[in-house]
Amino acid sequence: MANVADDVASDCPIWVAGLWYYLFSEKGKTFRALGWAWLVTVITIMSLNPRVYYSYPSFPILLAAGSVAWESWLARPSFHWVKLVYVTMMAVAGVVFAPFAVPVLPVDTYIRYSAVMHFAPPSIENWKLGPLPQIYADQFGWEEMVATVAQVYGSLPPDVRSKTAIFAQNYGQAGAVDLFGPKYGLPKAISGHQSYFLWGPRDYTGESVIVMQGRQERLAPLYSTVEKVARVDHPYSMPYEHFDVFYCRRLNWPLKDVWPKMKNWH
Repeated sequence: MANVADDVASDCPIWVAGLWYYLFSEKGKTFRALGWAWLVTVITIMSLNPRVYYSYPSFPILLAAGSVAWESWLARPSFHWVKLVYVTMMAVAGVVFAPFAVPVLPVDTYIRYSAVMHFAPPSIENWKLGPLPQIYADQFGWEEMVATVAQVYGSLPPDVRSKTAIFAQNYGQAGAVDLFGPKYGLPKAISGHQSYFLWGPRDYTGESVIVMQGRQERLAPLYSTVEKVARVDHPYSMPYEHFDVFYCRRLNWPLKDVWPKMKNWH
C-alpha cells in the first residue's frame, strides 16, 4: 500500500495532466464523464473516510489520459528539455521519499528523518498513532505479544492448560496467536471479530480463559475470578495494541451459549 502511495505521488504530473485532459482539453471532451466521475469519487472518499488508499484503483484512468497528453506535449521540439528534467526529478524524489514507502532505514533513523522532513505517509485510519505511521507500526509487536500470552499460558498447571481458551479482541491478535503460537506451544485463538466469529468457541467452555486486551470492569461481572496477569506494550506498535492481559476463571454461562453475543464485524 505504501508503494502505491509513493507511485501516486511520484506520478503526480502524469495523473494531474490526465485530469486536465478529461476536464478541459478539446481532445478529451468525448471522455469528460470519466474525469467528473473520478473527481466526485475521490472527493467523496476523502470526505467520508480516512482510508485514502480506497481511491488508488481509480488512478489508472488518469494515468492513461495523462500519458496521451504528455506524449503530445513532448513531441514538440521546444519541450525536449522537459524529458531530462522530469527523469532527474523522479530520481531525486525516489531517493528522498523512499524511506516513507519501503523500510530502508533503521527505525530510530526513520523517526529522525521523518521529523527533519516534516513528512509522513498519510493516515489510513482514525487510530491514535505512536512514533511510527500505521503502515510501519502494524509490523511491530506481534510476536512479542504472543510471547507475553505464552508466559501466562505456560504458568498454568498442565491439566488447566488443555481447558484454557485464548480470547483475542480482533483478528490481528488472533492471527498472531495462530501464526506464532505453535512456536510457543499455544493452541489456536478464539475471537468474535469478523470471520473468527464463524469458527466459534471451538471446544472451550469458559472454565479457563486468557483474555487479551480486556478491561477489569467489563470482565468482572462475567467470571468468578478475574486477574490482571500481564501487559503488552511494544514501543513501536500501534497504541491500540498496548493492553492488559487477564486470566479469567469460570465464566458464569456456558461459552457456547453466549458466543452469539461475541459477534463483532467492526
